Amino acid sequence: MSTELNIPAAPAIPGTRHVHSGKVRDLYEVTEGEHTGRFLMVASDRLSIFDFVLDTTIPDKGEILTRMSLWWFDQLKDLVPHHVVSTDVPDSVKGRAVICEKLDMFPVECVARGYLTGSGLVDYTATGEVCGVPLPAGLVDGSRLPEPIFTPATKADLGDHDENVSYEAVAATIGEADAANLRDLTLAVYGRAEEIARERGILLADTKFEFGRDAAGRTILADEVLTPDSSRFWPADQWQPGRTQPSYDKQIVRNWALSAESGWDKASGERPPALPAEVVERTRARYVEAFELLTGQTF
Repeated sequence: MSTELNIPAAPAIPGTRHVHSGKVRDLYEVTEGEHTGRFLMVASDRLSIFDFVLDTTIPDKGEILTRMSLWWFDQLKDLVPHHVVSTDVPDSVKGRAVICEKLDMFPVECVARGYLTGSGLVDYTATGEVCGVPLPAGLVDGSRLPEPIFTPATKADLGDHDENVSYEAVAATIGEADAANLRDLTLAVYGRAEEIARERGILLADTKFEFGRDAAGRTILADEVLTPDSSRFWPADQWQPGRTQPSYDKQIVRNWALSAESGWDKASGERPPALPAEVVERTRARYVEAFELLTGQTF
């Protein structure tokens, strides 16, 4: 177990070698069979808030995230290829795992924002800009931006915060041509996804993508994509700029942890307490609702 982050030891899976565990996903290298040398990426039911992995898990969360990513990859495949090779995975992780290509990952979190909130709002309040992009005066929490913007972040080590950076900083790190390609792909994918979500009554406020390069030199969309863990989804009929928007994600858990009911002091540095069953059930229901509204499938 990672004692700092509370990440449990990854279970052994025959025919694979464990490589890495993040807050939610466990990564294995396949060592036997037709996919030898590729990765097996498993989505757990773990939940993290404020960079703490909680003791309490959310039932079915890993499967919801996996199925949602697969649905989105299919909607986006004409814009950018993705890393998933197969969903034929060992029985112990069926439904929550994929076989994927090994990629040379770009060291950039590719964030697109169509609405102002979160760390973007903090930047804007301080400087009138987000990641060096100037924005009009008078915007508030939840304001729709004149047009979507690319606001990259550095990939932080596990347990640290990603840090917003300018486009120029990305270009200096990976080169102008790759930076421009990532920006254009990020905005194209966001534009497609925002339109699809809006048709289903959901606003895609912002989202994070990760890209890598394959052996042929192509830029590939990787990791998870357009899930409630990597995106802010808001109910369109409840959108009201000037306040925190209701959202299809783990905001329920964050709100409970910060409430008097939890008894948790965020400044203490201690992990939040176990979640009550009612908070777990409401959170699971929110993930299921987002999945079903977006994909049109029943979970």
